[in-house]
Amino acid sequence: MSEQLIGAKSEVLFHFSIKLSDGSAADSTKVHNKPAKLFMGDGSLTENFEKCLLGLKAGDEKSFELEPEDAFGQPNPDNIYYVDRSKFGAETPAQVGSIIAFTQPDGTDLPGLIREVAGDSVTVDFNHPLAGQKITFEVEILEVNN
Repeated sequence: MSEQLIGAKSEVLFHFSIKLSDGSAADSTKVHNKPAKLFMGDGSLTENFEKCLLGLKAGDEKSFELEPEDAFGQPNPDNIYYVDRSKFGAETPAQVGSIIAFTQPDGTDLPGLIREVAGDSVTVDFNHPLAGQKITFEVEILEVNN
């Protein structure tokens, strides 16, 4: 039986760690020992991230750097909103640095980071927290199914 390599339509079970340019860890599946499952080409990862995985097989470990455009993108000014302070309450106070889930019209929650509170105006950033960051991905491929 030949080893299965990651291809354009593979299902991949893997551990990953995301490190920032200062070396700090932003996320890791190893913390709770819950590997991630990916269906290549499903749009959950950027095209360039997926290209880094192509050709790897179970047991492979690889580390690669991604520029912001290839990872979580650049911050989009259109994702910054100004919300009236009256929309916040005792359970969800408007405090700089807080991440608050805002319910969308379709019922899903979207996390927003409170960037600034000035008078009755609260600046909420809905960009991905890692947007604009150059990151290092470390992967350990556990299983590949084609």
